[in-house]
Amino acid sequence: MRALLLILIVAVLAILIALWTGFLDIDQIRGAKAPTISTTHNGVVAKGGQAPAFDVETGSVEIGTRNTNVNVPNVTIKPPQGQATQNQAARNSVNGM
Repeated sequence: MRALLLILIVAVLAILIALWTGFLDIDQIRGAKAPTISTTHNGVVAKGGQAPAFDVETGSVEIGTRNTNVNVPNVTIKPPQGQATQNQAARNSVNGM
């Protein structure tokens, strides 16, 4: 039950945000009319009535690609001074020097 309530709240918030930002525009173009109800000896009879009509316009999202140049920084790793001397000695011993 909590999950259903949470989904309902999120849906209502999404619609309100869409209306507030102008992404969704809803206009009522025809009003509602209640049916006329009469009773007879055979029962209740309903005649007429009209459901409301709405005009809904939504925004659009365009997705595309473009070429651009991006500057990427150079990364240089410098070991500490004492470690550089040890690495050089290790390379010299491996190379037979």
